[in-house]
Amino acid sequence: MVTSDQRRRQLAREKYARQQQRREENRRKAKRRNTVIAAALAVVLASGAAVYASVALTEDTKGTDNAAGESPTTAAPTPTQSESANPEPKMAVDAKGAYEMTLKTNEGDIAITMDAAKTPRTVNSFHHLAAKKYFDGTKCHRLTTEGIFVLQCGDPKGDGTGGPGYTIPDENLTALGKAGADGSVTYPAGTVAMANTGQPGTGGSQFFLVYKDTKLPPTYTPFGKIDAAGLQAVKDVAAAGAVGGAKDGAPKKAVTIEKATVAKK
Repeated sequence: MVTSDQRRRQLAREKYARQQQRREENRRKAKRRNTVIAAALAVVLASGAAVYASVALTEDTKGTDNAAGESPTTAAPTPTQSESANPEPKMAVDAKGAYEMTLKTNEGDIAITMDAAKTPRTVNSFHHLAAKKYFDGTKCHRLTTEGIFVLQCGDPKGDGTGGPGYTIPDENLTALGKAGADGSVTYPAGTVAMANTGQPGTGGSQFFLVYKDTKLPPTYTPFGKIDAAGLQAVKDVAAAGAVGGAKDGAPKKAVTIEKATVAKK
């Protein structure tokens, strides 16, 4: 005969077993939920990195927006400037002056003339970053050889996702004329312009060097012109192509900015 104490102990054991089973089921559910969340987060992060690393360009319009309705074939120079924790640097350049940014690279020096009267905040940002040695030792992480023709630089991470922690506004967007029916303008060879996320006012530190006339939407701040020797150096890098024969990827001739300086002309 089962005593009342034995019955209570049996009921307690059964209750404990049920509690353990529920805990195990909850643990498995939580694990599945966390796995799903982690997978979704990975997709979001990967997408963000892709946006930062590319400026969505189409075969004809070569811009972040699919302005003419074609399917994008080459992503343009767009970073995902997700960080904006730092303030934009205070104005420290002559807003009426001309400046020269010199990029000393392992593939040759590239001199870029910048007009602070047209792009004062962009020039000021490069002046500030160069003084901080921000670009020194960084790689030009992206070369495109089809659709658009640019070498993209300015990312300390070297993968298209880096930025200075602040953004600067777009400037000088009408300098290249009115957009055509396809929504694009021509960025002439030798132009240096800011990459962005495809949204207004999202420039950071990434920029692109145009080595062959390229059509893009007029949404990328053109702020400089490359000198003849520098343009030839970029063309030589482009002629070697991208790693693995890709049309859009890291340049086969790895380009490192050994030192960047900005000085008033």
